[in-house]
Amino acid sequence: MTADERSGDRRPGGPEPAGPQAHRDGGPPQRDASRMTTPEWLASLARAGARMAVPAAMRPPESGGRRSAVLILFGEGEHGPDVLLIQRNKGLRRHSGQPAFPGGSFEPHDEGPEDCAVREAVEETGVDPEGIELLGRLPELFIRHSEFRVVPVLAWWREPSAVHAADSGEVAGVVRVPVSELADPDNRVRVRHPNGSTGPAFRVRGMLVWGFTAAILNRLLVLGGWERPWLDGEDAEPVPLPGARPDDEGRRAPRQARDRCGS
Repeated sequence: MTADERSGDRRPGGPEPAGPQAHRDGGPPQRDASRMTTPEWLASLARAGARMAVPAAMRPPESGGRRSAVLILFGEGEHGPDVLLIQRNKGLRRHSGQPAFPGGSFEPHDEGPEDCAVREAVEETGVDPEGIELLGRLPELFIRHSEFRVVPVLAWWREPSAVHAADSGEVAGVVRVPVSELADPDNRVRVRHPNGSTGPAFRVRGMLVWGFTAAILNRLLVLGGWERPWLDGEDAEPVPLPGARPDDEGRRAPRQARDRCGS
């Protein structure tokens, strides 16, 4: 990564995290008008994110794939800067039980990734779209096993609203996860994906965040200058995921398969 990809001079402050308690609904804290404008650390992150290098395993093909978008919504909560995640219901055909960014497939009336990402976030979390300020896009990414072409849309939660599991058929819970908890080395692990590859993951707010969502969060921590040293290397023992093939438990993934998005 080149030096200009980083925005490490913009570090969000805030008190230490309160711990990994699960918060299934997120009510907005009271705040004054001076904190409604986009903070410089997030504007800097948006600029760096637009130039983000895409790993070869996540580069979209020239054609094909299902168009989709996710909303990466940063806000300012009681524990400092945070990001909005959902936890999907168990039993779904895709991404069952996984934490994720709000998002989904394009619909015919969506004019672009921003429309798709915000619409899906409203449908899934009940967030008020009037309080969302769109900042830009990360490069399009590709989830190979599901053939989704995903455009992550970065946004600032200028006027936070109450959120909840608005689509009870797909969403089990909604949570605002502090950046400080994501960056805490004690909350970081590696997991072995169902395909045998390994990648970064986060234990936060009673959830194990892994796969595509964790890959993006991991990259944003680096770009934002928030990453702290953690056990991440050849000697790190991956945590097996529910549903992984039994023969994956006792073997290490091939080098070329590591760090691929597994969700």
